[in-house]
Amino acid sequence: MSQHDAYLLPTAFGQAEFTEKRSRFIGRVWPVESEDEALEHIRQIREKHWDATHNVYAYALRTGSVMRYSDDGEPQGSSGLPTLNVFRSADISDFCCVVTRYFGGILLGTGGLARAYSQAASMALGEAGISEKRLWGRMMIECPYSLYEKLKKELEQRQANICSSDFGASVTLEALVKKELCGELTERIKDLSSGAVETLFIGEEYVAVPK
Repeated sequence: MSQHDAYLLPTAFGQAEFTEKRSRFIGRVWPVESEDEALEHIRQIREKHWDATHNVYAYALRTGSVMRYSDDGEPQGSSGLPTLNVFRSADISDFCCVVTRYFGGILLGTGGLARAYSQAASMALGEAGISEKRLWGRMMIECPYSLYEKLKKELEQRQANICSSDFGASVTLEALVKKELCGELTERIKDLSSGAVETLFIGEEYVAVPK
């Protein structure tokens, strides 16, 4: 596996909360770059919610193929693994998720717990958002207003990300384009503009961009 292979990870910190049969579930998700960082998030939540019934966690790191989870006292297989599976099914790595539970006095059963912990993790991930980290080419494109909509459509079709737009005497766009599509886009723009529009390839970047 190349260090520049594309993969998915949380965009930012996300938190969500709901109540199931009087039990309060608080899900939190972070993007992380190391196991130490994941363990620090877990430590902080345990400290913050020292009075919680359970602080279930799961984390996975692409580097070293690290994958860990804990039921934190819940019945085996009812919480940590379902939490982890939310991210595995979405093919997401470099994350840490902690779901805090305050018991409300009504037993949920193994199936009910699995659904509740999965829901808390999924809701928190929804708040965090998902980004794709890959090798991008940064391009600068200047075009007349008459070609702007066509150019924008070409960028959208290639899932490019427009970083900035300057509407002056002409339109100047700065965009992140999948590295393997930069040459194809350059040729397409030449065709669209009959060679009148030039593209400037600024360089390569390995960055995470929200999907």
